[in-house]
Amino acid sequence: MNKKEKEAAVANLNEKFARAKAVVLTDYKGMTVEELSALRVSLRTSAVEYKVVKNTLAKIAAVGTSVETTQDVFTGTVGVAIGYDDPAIVPKRIFESAKGKDAKLKVLGGFVEGKLYNATDLKKIADLPPKEVLLSQIAGCFSAPMSKMASLLNATISKMAHALVALKEKKSE
Repeated sequence: MNKKEKEAAVANLNEKFARAKAVVLTDYKGMTVEELSALRVSLRTSAVEYKVVKNTLAKIAAVGTSVETTQDVFTGTVGVAIGYDDPAIVPKRIFESAKGKDAKLKVLGGFVEGKLYNATDLKKIADLPPKEVLLSQIAGCFSAPMSKMASLLNATISKMAHALVALKEKKSE
């Protein structure tokens, strides 16, 4: 790779890191080209990009982005999964791909919305329900007090109406 190609690769990776909502670093050691290609295809269906990167170029590209860190996370054989939309989908898809007894893909760590996480914390993020489910749970929490208040007010009004009907019947006797 000559100097111009390296500069172009760094600029391209820097742009991807700057736009990324989540970046997961993996160790792909032992995987064949076919397995890596299948991984890329399966991740692409979820709008996640997977790239094998040179560590020195990735370190340079990370400068000035949310992936920049003081820790040396770019060591060994590193593959980078990058997601631009839902930050939780990237670790979720990577952990799905790394499942199984014969899985060679190992999660090293990653960045979710600019914060560095280890593999254990990324697993917790991956286990979260989808964004739509979380939003509906929050909406349910917000609407519950209002619906309880409405039923309490309705009960008070209906009790008063029953009392007035009973009073009317008693007076008419």
